[in-house]
Amino acid sequence: MHNDFLIVKNMKNFIMSLDNIVINYPRKENVIKDRLYNDSLDILYLIYLANNSKDRKNIQIKILSKISMLDFYFERSLKNKYLSEKQCLKMTNKLLIIHKMILGWIKSAES
Repeated sequence: MHNDFLIVKNMKNFIMSLDNIVINYPRKENVIKDRLYNDSLDILYLIYLANNSKDRKNIQIKILSKISMLDFYFERSLKNKYLSEKQCLKMTNKLLIIHKMILGWIKSAES
């Protein structure tokens, strides 16, 4: 498959790093934990789908919206003190890199 695709590598790295982060979430926040994992896996799926689809731009826009939702989950986690500021910054920086890569992918397809 396209395992050398840089966006995929970064997304997989992000998903793997979630394990160390969500361990600190209380049980009452299982919904946020599940959403973090599920949306991250959905993004990975959509990246593969967009890479092999003719409707690439619409799928890429869905990816960007899911990234925005992940950012919101981290913001909420920081507000509720489930994450330290350092952990949150680390994860959101990873998301920012992926977001920029997706934007670059969209722009390169337009030209």
